[in-house]
Amino acid sequence: MSVTVPALTAILALVMSIALIDQWRLRRQPFQLVWALGMAFYGIAAGCEAIAAAAGWNEVLYRTWYLTGAVLTAGWLGLGTIVLLARTRFGYAVAVSIFLAGLFTLLTQAKYHYDGAGSTPILYFIGAGLLALAIAVETYFQNERWPLFAAIGVVGASILALFLTVTANLAAPGFQVDAATGQPVADLFPGSLRLLTPFLNITGGFALAFGALFSAYMFMPKRRVLPYSIDPNQPGDHFLFNLFIAPVALTVNFVASLPGAVRDLVRGRLHSRVPATLLIAVGGFVASAGDTLNRFGITGPFAVAKFLAVVFLLAGFLVSIEAFREFRIPFTSVRLGGARREVGAQPS
Repeated sequence: MSVTVPALTAILALVMSIALIDQWRLRRQPFQLVWALGMAFYGIAAGCEAIAAAAGWNEVLYRTWYLTGAVLTAGWLGLGTIVLLARTRFGYAVAVSIFLAGLFTLLTQAKYHYDGAGSTPILYFIGAGLLALAIAVETYFQNERWPLFAAIGVVGASILALFLTVTANLAAPGFQVDAATGQPVADLFPGSLRLLTPFLNITGGFALAFGALFSAYMFMPKRRVLPYSIDPNQPGDHFLFNLFIAPVALTVNFVASLPGAVRDLVRGRLHSRVPATLLIAVGGFVASAGDTLNRFGITGPFAVAKFLAVVFLLAGFLVSIEAFREFRIPFTSVRLGGARREVGAQPS
């Protein structure tokens, strides 16, 4: 396993985390702090891979890699996007993704029969269902606190994962890697811990990638080919019908709006969040693809996928004037350029 790729990944992720913490220190936007934690976990996991590539794996590196990379990163990055979209009705999509993550957890255990899972699959499924219901109800009543329930789920799952990671009994030598690629695999961990990864990774990956696309759509010039409304004040049957067709309508309208967004980009009128969130979406998809391949035993592209993902994520964050209005050395007043101002159109 190469040292260079995971080392670069770790450096970029940790630099991004420090920059986000600095931005949060000045602007106190909660999503910046949550994203900073997610990027820190990303960097720590990649750092474990770099150290292991140089000096070999050991039990401490293996446990740290799994907790920060396989369990926590996607969940916390996705939570940052959820917090950013608190004033929207993206909560419906988050509720569906959490329910599907719980269902996937149940089906995963039914197929693979992980040792040490016990009754956790059904408990995780019930917990996901309750969280999904709470988020959907809060979104329906247009309460901006619906991300709080998502945060409860992520924090609770993170604490449980920490406990299970620390207390897991690992067979000697305390780690396991793919013999062909040298990439770590999770086979030594108990099923109760391994089954937490679908809950956090599916929900977090979905929120990061599709939340970015949703955010881009909000800020681009729109062409509504398929009309729909999820106004809760409409009759119940109309609301349910519109809620059902919303994913299709959003997709069609997003594609139809792309030519107008390109024209505004060329003219310098496009809101910076549009290209920024599109880059973040690509990063989220690449990271999720790498994790999925790794889960199914295809470990070769894992390190490269993580590097490409952090490059796209970093590019997206830097492009966004909303996140970085100025570039300077973190925790100092030394500017690396003048303050940037948003010139694009406001969301329509």
